[in-house]
Amino acid sequence: MTATQKSSAPMSWGGHINASILLGLPLVGSHVAQMLTHITDVVMLGWYQVEALAGVVLASQLYFIVFIVGSGFAFAIMPMCATALGAENDRQVRRSVRMGAWLVTLYGVLFAVPLWFLEPILLALGQQPDLAQIAQDYMRIAVLGLFPSLWIMVLKSYLSALERAQIVLIATLVAAAANIVFNYAFIFGNLGFPEMGAKGAAWASVLTITLDFVFLLVYCRVLPALKKYELFQNPFRFDREAFVETFKLGWPISLTLLAETTLFSAATIMVGWSGTIALAAHGIVLQITSVGFMIPLGISNVGTIRGGRALGRKDKLHLKRAAAVVMWGAFAVSLVSLTLYLTVPEFLMRLFVDPSEPNLDAIVEIGVLLLLVSAAFQIVDAMQVAALGLLRGIKDTTVPMILAVFSYWIVGMPSAYILGFPLGYGAQGVWGGLVIGLTVAAITMIWRYLKLQRNLDFSAA
Repeated sequence: MTATQKSSAPMSWGGHINASILLGLPLVGSHVAQMLTHITDVVMLGWYQVEALAGVVLASQLYFIVFIVGSGFAFAIMPMCATALGAENDRQVRRSVRMGAWLVTLYGVLFAVPLWFLEPILLALGQQPDLAQIAQDYMRIAVLGLFPSLWIMVLKSYLSALERAQIVLIATLVAAAANIVFNYAFIFGNLGFPEMGAKGAAWASVLTITLDFVFLLVYCRVLPALKKYELFQNPFRFDREAFVETFKLGWPISLTLLAETTLFSAATIMVGWSGTIALAAHGIVLQITSVGFMIPLGISNVGTIRGGRALGRKDKLHLKRAAAVVMWGAFAVSLVSLTLYLTVPEFLMRLFVDPSEPNLDAIVEIGVLLLLVSAAFQIVDAMQVAALGLLRGIKDTTVPMILAVFSYWIVGMPSAYILGFPLGYGAQGVWGGLVIGLTVAAITMIWRYLKLQRNLDFSAA
């Protein structure tokens, strides 16, 4: 029995585990593959020039904030579609996806302008002028990929809710492979192309994102099994009810993502005060830990989809068992990344920097210390994102937003600053503050979900 079939008998624990694995593996794989695109940029730029790497780290962090906040509206589509599918309402699926695409497009128009003028923003934040110039040169190309990247998130949420995550994985793998070729050609000046450094990495990203979007768009357009959703019917027709519903569910998700991503971006800004070497090490560690985070993030998506399906069917037992599998799964995988960061940190750091780089030892030394600190938040980070995914599945987004802002900015950010500078622990102290903020987030998110699960009454729905 699949996760989408109705049955008079409750699904067994083994059935829940099997359904979560079948759905989760391609979701996790697609997230990891997507990170490979960013990892490729960091590795190749690290082998090209440390200054180029540091400048792109600054630019990509701010780009990522804009992208991930806009993705909140796309993420809202996932529980909406899952609930509609659970209730066998195909028309609502189309309405949600169409208005989600409207929202991310309007969002992109609004925020592309500040990304274009990135250099004065970075200078105002105290960054070094040469790095700010590299960052702006990169961004004025990379911003071209903002719209297709947001549209990709809409299609990924739609396909994931349909439990067609395999095609998402395939598309992302194809894009990641293409990005390697593009970077090789454009950054270093190979295959007949001029050497463009950081600008080359930006062009590679734009082409990769466009390829990924076209791949998914064609799939959604031509696959016979998806024609019943009529996704491309009247794409320019405004649907006020669906627009408002998607916005109401999406904006708290966007602000939740903003709270967490700006925590890490503010940490990047603070580490940048310590110089290029510390910033390069910090950027590498962010990439390493982000790859590890992709696994619990994929598991979190499983919680959103399976929770949404249970909500649509009004099946509380299914919800409880699915939630338990998701939480324990997130805990288990966090132990793997924790072990890696504790046992082979130097090996991981050296993968990202040219062995002939004069500052190699200094970068690795700082990075190893940061990886050891980051090991402390692997479990709590996995648990908080899993709980957050379950909360989205039952369409609870506003209170989690408040909890996220409190955890990351009322607790985490002041802790990072105090540990990093007044107490003198530098980059290590900044990462220590991240540990504190994520721990508070995990405790409060799990408490919120368990409270709602206990009080959920489907009989009154």
